[in-house]
Amino acid sequence: MGAAVGVGGVGAVLALADIASPVRAPFTFFFLLAAPAAALAGGLRGLDPLSRAVVAAGGTVVIDLLVAQGMLALHMWSVRGGVAVVAAVSAALFLVPLVRHSYGRAERRRTP
Repeated sequence: MGAAVGVGGVGAVLALADIASPVRAPFTFFFLLAAPAAALAGGLRGLDPLSRAVVAAGGTVVIDLLVAQGMLALHMWSVRGGVAVVAAVSAALFLVPLVRHSYGRAERRRTP
């Protein structure tokens, strides 16, 4: 797990900083696949592991394609922009279960 985070993080940094490296393309591609999948899998705790992996993989493809389609439709295509948007969407998806959990806990405290 730690190696995957490291590879994805290096890929994002290489793409955002526009650093020429032979590992830039594969590491960035790994980031574009792994970041949304990990964020989606975190919110799907009610599913069994195989179903969670399949749904997260499908969701990753959808997120990446929607980001690319939106950037193309707005004539704002750039590699750095795409990586930044996918990172922002992944971060938001990662935070949704945490916020929902803390909100539910606060609601339980208020109700006698």
